[in-house]
Amino acid sequence: MPISPANRKRYPKNWKEIRAAVRDRSGNRCECLGECGRKHIWNGDHRCVEVNGALASWRTDRDVVVVLTVAHLDHTPEHNDMGNLRHFCQICHLRYDREHHARSRSRTRDAKLGPTML
Repeated sequence: MPISPANRKRYPKNWKEIRAAVRDRSGNRCECLGECGRKHIWNGDHRCVEVNGALASWRTDRDVVVVLTVAHLDHTPEHNDMGNLRHFCQICHLRYDREHHARSRSRTRDAKLGPTML
């Protein structure tokens, strides 16, 4: 997922190097072990089979190219310890972040409504 302009300052100056290290570790393959809640098509090592740039196995009605992105397991861009970072395909990343995004949407909606509208 691209970094939103609002969050860009939360990432370190060496983010490109950190991202490259995660990519090297992953072998350019999704590192999800089921944290996203999906039942993966297992490849013998209990890891998602999606490979960056390949056609997605989960989409059969049309061609979708897999894009791997770096996920912060604790959703904190400032926490860039390698143990907190995973290379996830787009579906695993979105599913892993599902509850976090729902909370963010709720906070944003509540802030727009203000205390008198709640």
